[in-house]
Amino acid sequence: MKRRAVLRGAAATASVASLTSSRVASSGAQSGSGEIPRNRRDISLPKPNSAGEMSLEEAIARRRSVRDFASSSLSMAQIGQLLWAAEGVTGRASDFRAHPSAGALHPLEAYVVTPDGIFHYLAQGHRLSLVRQGDQRVALGRAAYEQMFVVDAGCVIAIAAVYARTTGKYGERGRMRYVPMDAAHAAQNVLLQAVAMGLGAVPVGAFDDEAVRAVLGASATEVPLYLIPVGKTKG
Repeated sequence: MKRRAVLRGAAATASVASLTSSRVASSGAQSGSGEIPRNRRDISLPKPNSAGEMSLEEAIARRRSVRDFASSSLSMAQIGQLLWAAEGVTGRASDFRAHPSAGALHPLEAYVVTPDGIFHYLAQGHRLSLVRQGDQRVALGRAAYEQMFVVDAGCVIAIAAVYARTTGKYGERGRMRYVPMDAAHAAQNVLLQAVAMGLGAVPVGAFDDEAVRAVLGASATEVPLYLIPVGKTKG
């Protein structure tokens, strides 16, 4: 319990510091430190990179589940790159995405939880839409059955699914097979992208669905499938 109390205090301190910095920023500015301006509801993300310094083979070989994060925020560019890997548009048509999807129906919705708040990723336009201000990582850790390493992560990528988009065409097979396949494709993309960026990450599936949905502010039609804490590793 002592460790959890310390983590909660650290999270609250980081949130206050971030809020102060955000108030200093102008309404049109994007902070170089990666802080998300709180006086804007929609934020355009930096253009994602399509060519990195690490090969795919090396990223696969280096991938490990990391749960020990340094208390350090991620930049807007890093957050945008992770979200693009999860669900980004990769062609002129919106059905060309970073991962394959059965029938090109794309049932997934991506969220990111940062020290500044919770944001919904809008793949069209590569943007963030503010859902809730303030650091919600402690609440998310509690919803994940007290897996409090979530609090230390620079951000948490949350992947949810709207099953009806797929089941409307494929019925129960869509629910049992195709939607989980979509989610796994997206999650693996995030994990490999994190490695390629020199970050650590871990997929989390153990959580209370309703509690996570409440923290995210997601709609009743969205079912959380993955939480992926991402951050700089200790050491």
